[in-house]
Amino acid sequence: MGWFKHWFGTRYYALLYGHRDADDAQTWVEAIVDRWELPKGSKVLDLACGRGRHARFFALAGLDVTGIDISGASIAEARALVPEVEFRVHDMREPYAHGVFDGVCCLFTSLGYFDGLEDDRAVFRAAHAALKPGGRFILDFMNSELTRRELVATETLSKKGVQFNLARTYEDGVFVKRIKVSDQGEDHLFEERVQALSATELEEMAIDAGFTIDDRTDGPALLPFDPLRSQRFVLWMRKPIS
Repeated sequence: MGWFKHWFGTRYYALLYGHRDADDAQTWVEAIVDRWELPKGSKVLDLACGRGRHARFFALAGLDVTGIDISGASIAEARALVPEVEFRVHDMREPYAHGVFDGVCCLFTSLGYFDGLEDDRAVFRAAHAALKPGGRFILDFMNSELTRRELVATETLSKKGVQFNLARTYEDGVFVKRIKVSDQGEDHLFEERVQALSATELEEMAIDAGFTIDDRTDGPALLPFDPLRSQRFVLWMRKPIS
């Protein structure tokens, strides 16, 4: 697809999703750190880290965090905003390390952007490879079934003088969001395409990659996942010790 390479590094992306702020990131990270019970100095890999908002709070919790993202613009901004963290431009489908990390996270629907399911499976395999035996992996994804039922076809938002006209559709197993940005008399067009991966598909990918499933929850509050009502599908996994 490749759309994410052109969209994620823009200031319009940061503006549209500005509600995913530091408070939201801190809530997520605190829930993960509490659940994993990792001692200070443990190594965490943040997949598709964007501008580093989650990595920042992992570092504040005393963890040794590395953030990777395919967007060079996002990594440049992350390095400026969170200089104490190591950030690298890297495609998360490709193994980053082998047996190094105590925890790996993939948050804020950062999967399903690619051309086929094999690319998604590659992310699970790369995460598994990066972990030490006994290491943890958390994936935060939308509840695709609920998202499809409650899809809002059109929406107009205004943020800091910039207007966003959003058109959402479901096309052959893919959620498509067409974004028209109007800023100071100029229009810019962007698109998001995310595979509508089901909870079952994600679990199968995890198991095929070698993970065991610890839990399934709805967001950072750790409420049990309800396929009919949960907004998020959070999969907690572990790399077996042997």
